[in-house]
Amino acid sequence: MINQSALYEKGETKKLEEFVNRIERGEKIEADDWMPEDYRKQLIKLIAMHGISEIMGAFPEKEWVPRTPTLKRKLSLMAKVQDEVGHGQLLLRVAEDLMKPLGKTREDILQDLYAGRLKFHNVFHMPTPSWADAALIGWLVDGAAIVTQKMLAHTSYAPYARALKRIILEERFHAYHGEDMVIALGDGTELQREMMQDALNRWWPALMMFFGPPENGEIQSNQTVNMRYRIRSKTNEELRQEFIDKYVPQIRALGLKVPDDNIYYDKEKEQWVYTHPDYNYLKNVIGKNQGPRSQNRLKLRRIGFENNAWVREALLHKQKAVNESGV
Repeated sequence: MINQSALYEKGETKKLEEFVNRIERGEKIEADDWMPEDYRKQLIKLIAMHGISEIMGAFPEKEWVPRTPTLKRKLSLMAKVQDEVGHGQLLLRVAEDLMKPLGKTREDILQDLYAGRLKFHNVFHMPTPSWADAALIGWLVDGAAIVTQKMLAHTSYAPYARALKRIILEERFHAYHGEDMVIALGDGTELQREMMQDALNRWWPALMMFFGPPENGEIQSNQTVNMRYRIRSKTNEELRQEFIDKYVPQIRALGLKVPDDNIYYDKEKEQWVYTHPDYNYLKNVIGKNQGPRSQNRLKLRRIGFENNAWVREALLHKQKAVNESGV
């Protein structure tokens, strides 16, 4: 529930009521509008993690840029990696606007990442030992992202909604790109088809964990307060079911086996019934950075950040000079 006690103490009850009424009327909140502190904090947490996940999500595919099977694949994968980093920078800018009243900047977001205070998505902690992994990321990981982002695009916070509108257009292209790679492997040799099935087997638990734990599970989430504030409009379970219902038929149509021995289609409910993943593993991967590639990718990101510090300093110095000159 929305924590109103602190607001009552500050005499801001009327502001809170007006704010909630605006949201319930379907109005959008802008960065310079008044907002409750818990609304601001939930947005910062969500958008900062989303932005960092886009940046960290470039690492699994970047590992395959030097090893793509053709020049065409290399160029398309490089473009996709650039897009993902661009998404991250766009989202961090949105988060930074929210953090300004708290005296924090984008640099604080990155320092929180390196210190383990800010988490990134569980799928980007996973290894990519074969070319099929790069294909599957483009097809199913980006597909899962689209399911989530289409829901978040209706958020009550306008700057986030505008950023997502642009991001979703590019993510759809990424998903088509991944689907093309998967079809090429599926139409290839027996070894290539086995490679695709192996990648699907390894990624399936992470894909199921993509949407987070159920609200009534052992691991608690913030989805209830986010839905009350209309930051989001669907639960983790609703998003996971939407993903399953969309992609299980596609997986089977490609001749691949869904890595869930107990999955079946419920004709009465008109949906697939699936096995839940181990959410405690999710907690350790995200909460403690204990995934197979967590520390390696964090190290690479930290090195890049430190080695390019001079660029940020030069840009800040130039901006300061421009501001002082009044030009």
